[in-house]
Amino acid sequence: MNLEHILNRIPVLEIIGNKDRVISELIFDSRKAVEDALYVAVKGTVSDGHAFIASSIEKGATIIVCEDLPAELSEEITYIKVKDAAKTLGHLASNFYGNPSAQLNLIGITGTNGKTSTTTLLFDIFKTLGFKSALISTVEYRIGDEVIPSTHTTPDVIRLNQILAQAVEAGCEYAFMEVSSHGIHQHRTEGLQFKIAGFTNITHDHLDYHKTFEEYLKTKKRFFDELNSDAIAITNVDDKNGNVMLQNTKAKKKTYALKTMADFHGKIIEVDFNGMLLNFNGKEFWTTLTGKFNAYNLLLAYSVVVECGFHEDDILLAMSQLTRVNGRFETLKSDGGIFFVVDYAHTPDALENVLDSINEIRTKNERLITVFGCGGDRDTTKRPEMGKIATRKSTLAIITSDNPRTENPGDIIKEIEAGVEPQNFSKYTSIPDRREAIKMAIKFAEPKDIIVVAGKGHETYQEINGVKNHFDDKETIIELARLMSK
Repeated sequence: MNLEHILNRIPVLEIIGNKDRVISELIFDSRKAVEDALYVAVKGTVSDGHAFIASSIEKGATIIVCEDLPAELSEEITYIKVKDAAKTLGHLASNFYGNPSAQLNLIGITGTNGKTSTTTLLFDIFKTLGFKSALISTVEYRIGDEVIPSTHTTPDVIRLNQILAQAVEAGCEYAFMEVSSHGIHQHRTEGLQFKIAGFTNITHDHLDYHKTFEEYLKTKKRFFDELNSDAIAITNVDDKNGNVMLQNTKAKKKTYALKTMADFHGKIIEVDFNGMLLNFNGKEFWTTLTGKFNAYNLLLAYSVVVECGFHEDDILLAMSQLTRVNGRFETLKSDGGIFFVVDYAHTPDALENVLDSINEIRTKNERLITVFGCGGDRDTTKRPEMGKIATRKSTLAIITSDNPRTENPGDIIKEIEAGVEPQNFSKYTSIPDRREAIKMAIKFAEPKDIIVVAGKGHETYQEINGVKNHFDDKETIIELARLMSK
């Protein structure tokens, strides 16, 4: 691709050097520089890309996009000065890969909880409706039936455009992606054209990164602020910040809710561990998904598909065939009659939703045992809150390790224990070894009791001191339940 083409519609402050150049590769990591590459010097949260301009040139880069020009300029290099390199990178990536988002119906889902479930549900609904689609989620990236391992909830903007370009080439008409607050803040969605943006909810999370809830809220809101006037924004008005997302958007505004009046209104008619009977906009259907939080996820998915122009009856028929998302309220039952729920819940709100959903279903003759922990090197303020919720809403809570990363598991557990209310001191125990904690839960349980193992969901590893060790909650449950039933 030539330089003139990749700079199309991108504001540039100054160009120094040869403008008649062909670009072989677009990069922002100097280590990936090759002959005739265009290197974008991005000022990141950890390092400044300007410090690596020289090394990118040594490896063959011939075009440098930067905010600050180097003190010494080479006549062999073309320098392009811009106001914001991170924002510019998104538009460069979009141009370099042929603006793939404009050739797809791109749907982005943001919020604290429910992003993975909703995007995966949408992917499955459209597959049932006969459409080939792409999925970009925490669990995996998919192009039709091809599965690509996931590295980030929202990949970097170059990788993102690569995936979308592959989706266009593969004949996809729709693409569904999770839009994380990190991705928004770091401009990873810059230059993308979204047809629909959906908001699930916003609760306490990622304050290790955003520092304050207000900053976290503002970041999520920016996704909607930057939508084009021909896009559609759909928000959950049962969430107290749902309408905040729509305050400054140019997009067409739509709402959904279970509790209040909305464009898309849902109601739970019946619910048990096998599924729910739901009513969406006056029409009933059965789903094998269960729990109020899943009703919200389904309602948002339904709203999106309606706004894409499909008939309600076709949508509800497709939704009635959906199966549960990997690691999201996934249920297992042992030969001994113990019921297990594996869920990714790793925030106070998500854990509370799972436990509330179970408590609404169970008869109270069964005990509810919750095994959970909190991740290391992440927001520490949610730890006591999760300790309070788990012990308040369970018969027994077993506090254990999640992904301790570089932290001492014992220190994390103490911070969780600090939130346990005095009246619930007798309702918990702490076992740092996650396998032993699950084993203790099974040993304590009787037939018909319910064990929730929360925090890791789809993950198949446990990260300890920078090393990812194989650990799968479902696999561990099946193995231990089988051994202990003998």
